[in-house]
Amino acid sequence: MTLGEHLIELRKRLMIAALALVVGMVVAFFVTDPIIHLITEPIRTIAERDGDAAKVELMFSTVSSAFDLRLRMSFAIGLMFSAPIWMWQIWAFVMPGLTKKEVRYTWGFIAAAVPLFFAGCYVGLVIMPHIVELMASFVPDGGASFYDAAYYYDFVFKLLIVVGIAFVLPVFLVALNLAGVMSGLAILKGWRVAILISVIFSALATPAADVASMLLLAGIMTVLYFAAAALSLLFDRRRRKRDAALLDGTP
Repeated sequence: MTLGEHLIELRKRLMIAALALVVGMVVAFFVTDPIIHLITEPIRTIAERDGDAAKVELMFSTVSSAFDLRLRMSFAIGLMFSAPIWMWQIWAFVMPGLTKKEVRYTWGFIAAAVPLFFAGCYVGLVIMPHIVELMASFVPDGGASFYDAAYYYDFVFKLLIVVGIAFVLPVFLVALNLAGVMSGLAILKGWRVAILISVIFSALATPAADVASMLLLAGIMTVLYFAAAALSLLFDRRRRKRDAALLDGTP
C-alpha cells in the first residue's frame, strides 16, 4: 500500500473506533446509576455506622456537576464497553506489518494483560471501601464528611487504573524476556528491588494507616513478579534447548 492508502485505511479505522466509543458512551450513560451506587457504598456504610446520614454525604457543588460526573463516567465505561471494537481496529491496522511470530506474541500479550488488568481493577475495588472508611475514622467528633462527587470519582477511578496497570507490569517483564532484553535469571535476581518497589507502590496507592490493604496489594504484586520470573526462566530453558538442537544438527 502507498502512504496515501495507509492514511485512508487509518482514517477508516479511527472513524469506526470513534463511532463505537460514542455508541458505548450512550449505552453507558444509562447504567451510571448502579455504578454510582456501587462506588458510594462506603459512604452509606459510614453513615450507618455513625447513625447520622446528614454528616456523611456525596456532594454536588455546582448546578452541572451531576451531569458532568455522569458524562465522565459514561466516557470511561463506554471506553471499556467499546474496547473489543477499537482494539480490533488498532490490531487490524498494525497486524499486516507483523511477522507470524510477532502476531503470536502479541496475541499472548493481550490474552495475559487484559485479564490481569481487570483483576487489578477488581482488587482496587475491594480495597477501596476500606480506604474510604479508614480515612473517615480520622474525622473528629462533631465533624462531618462531605465528599465532593468529582473528587470522589477521581479517587476511585485513579485507584482502579493504577492497581490495574500495576498488575500488568509482570507481563511487560515477560515481553522483555521474549524480546531478548532481559533473561529470566536477571529478573529473578532483582527480587529484592521488586519487593521494595511493590511495598512503596502499595504504600502510595493506599493510606499509610491501612496496613492490611497495603500488604494485600504488595503481596499480590510480589507473587505476580515471581510468576513472571518463573515463566521467563522457562522460556530461557526452552530457548537454550532449541539453540543446542540447532547446533547439534549443524554439519
